[in-house]
Amino acid sequence: MPGGYRRKKYHVGDTHLKKGWRTKRRTKDLDQIDEDLKEGHVEKLLEQPVDFDKPGLAQFYCVHCAKHFIDNTAFKDHVRSKPHKRRLHALKTDPYTIEESERAAGMGSYSQPGKRKMETLEPEAVKKGESLADVKKRAKIDAVFKDDTAATEEKENESKDEDGDVNM
Repeated sequence: MPGGYRRKKYHVGDTHLKKGWRTKRRTKDLDQIDEDLKEGHVEKLLEQPVDFDKPGLAQFYCVHCAKHFIDNTAFKDHVRSKPHKRRLHALKTDPYTIEESERAAGMGSYSQPGKRKMETLEPEAVKKGESLADVKKRAKIDAVFKDDTAATEEKENESKDEDGDVNM
């Protein structure tokens, strides 16, 4: 009668790869995301200029998870996912501060961290319901418009003297 099931050890020598696997999937920490959620900085992240090197041309960015998505449906699926909801729940508590660490060490009285309301922030492309094709069209139109305005400004500058007088 044969013996029981024996586990095969295919990955026994992969311990040197563990660090690579950990760092490959590393995302921003909660305190870094809390800095991103401050007034003034979050607007820049939600209204990023078109960048052809990033997924979705940098128009579908989740601020809470610090991830770019390829299109509107991928972003909406992510918002309904469990990892996004976990991240929102973790961001509800105030970030750890130096004062809190001093109180925990015995220098002061301990008080529980405060709770705050956290809702998903949607980028402008998601609010408008744009697809990736719409974003590409908009990027082309913006590029053409910028070229036209730069050309007209250059012509205006050429037609003026050093004093600012218009040459005829």
